[in-house]
Amino acid sequence: MPVPLAFAAGPVVPARATNAGMVAQIALDGPIGPAAAEYFDDASQRAVADGAVAIVLRLDTPGGLADSMRQIIASMLACKLPVLVYVAPGGARAASAGTYILYAGQIAAMAPATHVGAATPVPLGGATPMQDANDKPAATGSSAKDKPADGEDAESHKVLNDSVAYMRSLAQLRGRNVQWAVQAVRGAATLTASEAAQQHAIDFVATDVADLLARADGRNVQVGDRSVTLQLKGASVRDYSPGARTRFLAVITNPTIAYLLLLGGIFGLLLEALHPGAMLPGIVGGICLLVGLYALQLLPVNYAGLALMALGVGLLVAEAVIPSVGAFGAGGLVAFVIGSVMLMKTGVPGYGVNLGVIGGLATGAAALLALVVWLVFRSRRAHQVNGDVAILTEFGELLEPVSTGGEAWAMLRGERWRVRCDSALPAGARVRVVRRQGLLLWVEPV
Repeated sequence: MPVPLAFAAGPVVPARATNAGMVAQIALDGPIGPAAAEYFDDASQRAVADGAVAIVLRLDTPGGLADSMRQIIASMLACKLPVLVYVAPGGARAASAGTYILYAGQIAAMAPATHVGAATPVPLGGATPMQDANDKPAATGSSAKDKPADGEDAESHKVLNDSVAYMRSLAQLRGRNVQWAVQAVRGAATLTASEAAQQHAIDFVATDVADLLARADGRNVQVGDRSVTLQLKGASVRDYSPGARTRFLAVITNPTIAYLLLLGGIFGLLLEALHPGAMLPGIVGGICLLVGLYALQLLPVNYAGLALMALGVGLLVAEAVIPSVGAFGAGGLVAFVIGSVMLMKTGVPGYGVNLGVIGGLATGAAALLALVVWLVFRSRRAHQVNGDVAILTEFGELLEPVSTGGEAWAMLRGERWRVRCDSALPAGARVRVVRRQGLLLWVEPV
């Protein structure tokens, strides 16, 4: 099961000069989400407090949530230290939200065999209008191309234009290629590291962190309203790992984990309701449900999917409590699977529930439903074990002799019954029940 956010440390550059200062390294590997935003904000503040001279933000991401991306960029722009965004190691990418973050850094660099781009936003509802990557929209303002065509979703078009303007503002702020930045958003254009350097989408290509610091050394960058000359060659690098809260947030905001927490909470509370006093299912279920709901409010949730999941679970429980020969169960299983697939906004990289988990749970639920239906049909063919019909098939043994037409005690199914017989029988004789009147049984010899 993939983890949506992993924190990794890059190579540490040994200090080559005692007065070169310290550079803080923050690594974001995986989808950009609430945990990533909190991690960067916390680590950058710690770096400032520790006297770092710059921050290296090592990036490898397929994209992520727009709100979290904007939170990271806001922290970068407000930071008192220059931020060097470095897409690494080889094979890494700064796709979608990563492209915006790369453009926001005072220094933008990439390792060989990395790529950047495909920054088109994917809204929850409707398709995003796109143009070909070869289109050349105006660098500033809006154009006729910014107007939605007939039938296009107005909301998604507004999201697209907002993203174009945001990327353009970052490119202008850092003096980078505005035209390609717009193409990356509007047409999902991509570049390799060498191509990005040639088109001035980044500052340079660096083989490792030491090379990054050496190439950035001596450059003038703008940090807030200050112009700063970077002095980084030979600086020591300190890795800033995420805190316990951030690690916990990274785990629970994994869509698959949040999904399982939600289900665990629902079924835990149902078990407690069906078996009052068990306590453990209710306690665990309540905790799981609250943590799962907290995670869901941080994630791009489709509430129609959540409602379908709740309906599915309710119908499955109804099938177990009020057997309907599979009608409730089949409907509940279909609603549960459809709701699970719809639950997360799968258009956002890394933010879909693992389909293998959904398939496994659906298979388990289907097997349980089949077992319930089989037991229902089996019970219909089984012999009745209580009532007049059941007792008329029973055999017993007299505990005392009985006279003709008299009464005596007999043992039937481990119980003492008062019996009457039309024939005289000795104690220990085997008898069969022929009819019942209240608590008195009529028997005959076997």
